Amino acid sequence: MKILFAAPENAWGGFIGLLRAEIPEHQCEATGGFKVDNLKGVDVLIPTMCRISDDMLAQSDKLQLIQQCGSGLEGVDIDAARKRNIMVANVPTDISGNADSVAELGIYFMIGLSRNVHQLAKSLREQRMGEPMGRALSGQTIGIVGLGGIGRALIKRLKPFGVRLIGIKRYDPEKAKNELGLEWVGGSGDLKELLTRSDHVVLALPVTAESKNIIDAEALSAMKKDAFLINLSRGGLVDHDALRDALASGKIAGAGLDVFWEEPPDPNDLIFKYNIMATPHIAGSTDVSMRGIVKGVAENIRRVATGCLPLYLSNG
Repeated sequence: MKILFAAPENAWGGFIGLLRAEIPEHQCEATGGFKVDNLKGVDVLIPTMCRISDDMLAQSDKLQLIQQCGSGLEGVDIDAARKRNIMVANVPTDISGNADSVAELGIYFMIGLSRNVHQLAKSLREQRMGEPMGRALSGQTIGIVGLGGIGRALIKRLKPFGVRLIGIKRYDPEKAKNELGLEWVGGSGDLKELLTRSDHVVLALPVTAESKNIIDAEALSAMKKDAFLINLSRGGLVDHDALRDALASGKIAGAGLDVFWEEPPDPNDLIFKYNIMATPHIAGSTDVSMRGIVKGVAENIRRVATGCLPLYLSNG
């Protein structure tokens, strides 16, 4: 079968090379960029960050499966795929090691922002030792919006830091509070309370019609002035202009971003002049998670090749 990887050859630690080694009997090709120009002759598409529309799917003649190399499928027109009998599947974060890797990056952001990493570099350049004074994580309140695989991985790792943990869970928040041992868990309508209480607000939920731009100007105004926003999930959760204005006016202290409104982001975007720690969508890109994701993607390709249904279907 022909598998098309919609990304540069070396993206995500050479994912396509790892996949070739796992399934040498199949033809794996990279598009060379985050784009798809032609689906003719393609049996399996790995969309990465590309938007997959109905018009694009109309070009396909053999496509059986859209298999994401991760969990995010918000860019795929799943209804259009279903209409064309094209299966859509992902690799859930909690079975691949991805959630654990993303959680680690979240803690990196928390520590870096609390220790004022940009000022640290400036102090070294200016030969000023012993400053700035940072803030310890111990005693801070971490508000996690979304208590799925990534949220749970964060909670597990954060508890030894002596932080207060609160969260938002769309369904059955009281059950989540008791199960995860959090101080407080609210429902979808309780976001403002989490924002007003948190020293770090961590976004770990998917983008849906309900959650798009969930962090807008009103939400940012509810945050503490010395609080940080950390987005580990999808850029569409945050209103770009509202965040830029909040950083410029000092409504919040800073942000940690692994995901953006467009990817790759414009390096000249004025938002980067403010107190932001930014990484190029690499939260889940570690040796452990890549091995787990490759195994999951390869398993589904083998299943399709032998006439079996893939695992973790989103439009079954």
